[in-house]
Amino acid sequence: MIPDPSAPTPPVRRKPLLAVLLAPLFMALIAVSVINVALTAIGEGLDADSGGLQWVISGYALAFGMLLVPAGRAGDATGRRRMFIIGVGIFTLGSLLSGLAPNVEMLNVARILQGIGSGLLNPQTVALIQQHFRGQDRARAFALLATTVAVATAIGPVIGGLLIQVLGPEQGWRWMFLMNIPIGLIAILGAFRYIPDDKARGKSRPDLDPIGTVLLCLAILGVMLPFLERGAGALVWLSFPVGLLMLGLWWFWEQRYKRAGKPPMVDTAIFSNQAFRNGILVVSVYFLGATSVWIIVPLYLQMHLGHTAFEASLMGLPSSIAAAISSQIAGRYVLTFGRRMVIVGFGVAFCGLLGTGLLAGFVENGVVPFWWLAAPLTLMGLSQGMTISPNQTLTLNSVDPRFGGVAGGILQLGQRIGAAIGTAMIPGIIFSLTEGGHDWFEAFIIAIAIIMALTLAAMAVSFADRAREKANPGAL
Repeated sequence: MIPDPSAPTPPVRRKPLLAVLLAPLFMALIAVSVINVALTAIGEGLDADSGGLQWVISGYALAFGMLLVPAGRAGDATGRRRMFIIGVGIFTLGSLLSGLAPNVEMLNVARILQGIGSGLLNPQTVALIQQHFRGQDRARAFALLATTVAVATAIGPVIGGLLIQVLGPEQGWRWMFLMNIPIGLIAILGAFRYIPDDKARGKSRPDLDPIGTVLLCLAILGVMLPFLERGAGALVWLSFPVGLLMLGLWWFWEQRYKRAGKPPMVDTAIFSNQAFRNGILVVSVYFLGATSVWIIVPLYLQMHLGHTAFEASLMGLPSSIAAAISSQIAGRYVLTFGRRMVIVGFGVAFCGLLGTGLLAGFVENGVVPFWWLAAPLTLMGLSQGMTISPNQTLTLNSVDPRFGGVAGGILQLGQRIGAAIGTAMIPGIIFSLTEGGHDWFEAFIIAIAIIMALTLAAMAVSFADRAREKANPGAL
């Protein structure tokens, strides 16, 4: 039985509640952003080949993506606090095992555990914000969540570099994981104290639709796997159509389950909600292109212009700072401006991409130093704060808080799939062009143009949702 948010609940201390929710999220995001800096040190320390190192990233991403929606449903049905604590506990255990891993195989198992923990706790974070915050308070909470994402993304590589510099390659990468342990333990204690106990107390065991869960997990695995497997062969690519088939079977099963009078993992009627459907499409298309910027720019600077990895990593710092600031400002005004804010954000992103492409020509010819590219890229960070958090607020506002875990999981799954496909597709286009005889600069400009087109596509969906807002002015 899904708890009724209208039922009387004890007073909630919102500030410490938000701190408890965001601390493990920050920890999980650091675990993602720090790992690219650590791969070389891990490879040397564990004598790992490129295949083993690839799964240090891919194993986490797959486990995380597969669990988002089932974990959201489990939290909605059985209690979000309990699922949050379980998720933080598993993530902390995975961090401990990662830091102590004697070989790359054990490290990959531990990273999968981290992915499972992150997949369990993330939907609860979104759902608990939606449950305990209303109106402008909710918008500000989601803005702080977006700021947390921006800051963690920015300082993760810096923390990783410092640990390796101070502790050495062997111990440095291990403490990237071990530093999560005290944060995780404090978050668990804080969860018991500040998150209300919302455990379902009915006599019967909640129906979590196990067949629907398995079908959806297999579908996500099939769709994401070829994009996470570098140099995937034809056999691996067969998983993509199999994943789509599983997705169709899952859809059929959920509808059949509902007709039988049982609670499906996802009530597919949620997709008939135009605001929710548009919000998922907006963020999926945007992540399809925007996340690739922070891969192709370092590739261009290092592989073509010969700059160091440290120099390339600094290019994202101004953008992350801009995202942290703009997220806070957007949180104050999103309910006033609605989709107009998201549309303007995409316009800012388009200008940033255009400026990056134009300025790259001057960098290529040596007219200006490479770090000038940080200026248009900062517009990308500014746009991030105006799009991601406001889109999340507007999209979830249209959903009953009782189903906030599932809705939040679906929204994050759209981000993950978009990012997985985009970060494989866009760099893949660059490498195909350079190997086919095009020079690096030309390939880089073509990739930027594709991302600009995807940004315009996301903006077009936002315009369509703005038309819905205008037709239903009381929907915000």
